[in-house]
Amino acid sequence: MEKRHWYVVVTYIIMQFSSILGVPLLVSLGIDNREVAVAYWLIFSFFTGLVVILLLLRQDMMVRHHEERSTIPVAIFWAFFGVFLALFAQGIAATIENRVFGIEFGSENTDFLVEIALTTPLFIVVTSIIGPILEEIIFRKILFGTLYKRYNFFIAALLSSVIFAMVHMDFTHLLIYSAMGFTFAFLYVKTNRIIVPIIAHVAMNTFVVLVQVVFKDEIEKYQEQVESMQAMIHFIWTRFM
Repeated sequence: MEKRHWYVVVTYIIMQFSSILGVPLLVSLGIDNREVAVAYWLIFSFFTGLVVILLLLRQDMMVRHHEERSTIPVAIFWAFFGVFLALFAQGIAATIENRVFGIEFGSENTDFLVEIALTTPLFIVVTSIIGPILEEIIFRKILFGTLYKRYNFFIAALLSSVIFAMVHMDFTHLLIYSAMGFTFAFLYVKTNRIIVPIIAHVAMNTFVVLVQVVFKDEIEKYQEQVESMQAMIHFIWTRFM
């Protein structure tokens, strides 16, 4: 791994853990609502981290023009199709988790982020734009890119995707995050343009977050109806079958 890439990784790690000190600091400065303090700090830290990382990657931005990459029309196609590919991979992984391992649909991590977005709408910029950009730079361009130089696609994608999944701290849904990692790694290799998985990731996150925020009440009602129906079926089965 290049020295500047190590600096990028360190910057990302510092950014991730900065809330340990940053959030209490904002609370001490008068922000009583902790969720609002978390949102403001994450907006600040992610934006700052993105600026620093882009500055560190200036050399990479210059070098990329000399690499063999897909044409712009092909890149646009895969960026657009990649959104559906990522959603499909996520759906398949969620179904496997539910049918094979009995893991319920839904993610506590996503629910937490949605709650923050509801209190501070500007936070959607972090979950939908800045976060995906940083994750694609770290986990696809740097981590996967480094591993892909030594190993085949499957091994490089597997290792980088599992680490990508673990960083989200939602260990119940490791399979879902890993499936997404595989998809974005495929898009990167297919086009040799990091902007392609970035666009797909941004679009997917934006879609998921907006659906969760805009249709939050309807989703909760649907979940309650499903739970009631399941309870009724269980009652009938245990009593009369």
